Amino acid sequence: MEDILDLYERPLEPGEVKVCVDERPYPLLADTQPGLPVEPGRPAREDYTYERKGVCNLFVVLAPDQGWRDVVVTERRTKEDWDRLLVRLTDEVFPEARRIHLVCDNLNTHTLGALYLVLPPEEARKRAERFVFHPTPKHASWLNMAEIEISALERQCLDRRIGDTETLRREATAWVQARNRERVTIHWRFTSRDARQKPARSYPQIKDG
Repeated sequence: MEDILDLYERPLEPGEVKVCVDERPYPLLADTQPGLPVEPGRPAREDYTYERKGVCNLFVVLAPDQGWRDVVVTERRTKEDWDRLLVRLTDEVFPEARRIHLVCDNLNTHTLGALYLVLPPEEARKRAERFVFHPTPKHASWLNMAEIEISALERQCLDRRIGDTETLRREATAWVQARNRERVTIHWRFTSRDARQKPARSYPQIKDG
């Protein structure tokens, strides 16, 4: 816990970036009947019936200090999908960063070893050396600021039925672009000092004598 909290609190050195990543399954649901548009005094309405179109995956990436985020829609959630996300961070988003501090959970797909599945060893090693992983403890995914960003995404963009990945990508991209233009940031206030005082049961109790 304190590793992540200290990362959030301390200023980074030149060439370092702080990135939070989390993912969510997203059910694709299509309307079977057309909805009713907005009318004076009435919000838009949708029929209670729908058709399931499968499930896709959303990677939500947040650089909290920079007010930058991205939403990557993938058909599945595999090590190869995770690998492509890491490569995008090193090669496209932060090509000048010598160190990428990555906050993520402990899923078995979230490893640097995934890089070796699709890249030659030399290329995989070169990228892996630029990452420092900061995994959230079990049952403490709330420490990942990407969870806050996912909550905003669900409220502002995904609060209706979307039946195909192309529409989902288009809607998510529009939402991301608007948030990035405004450089929306997260003001994290919970520190290591708070952790020692509030959830004290998470720390071992030292007995005198």
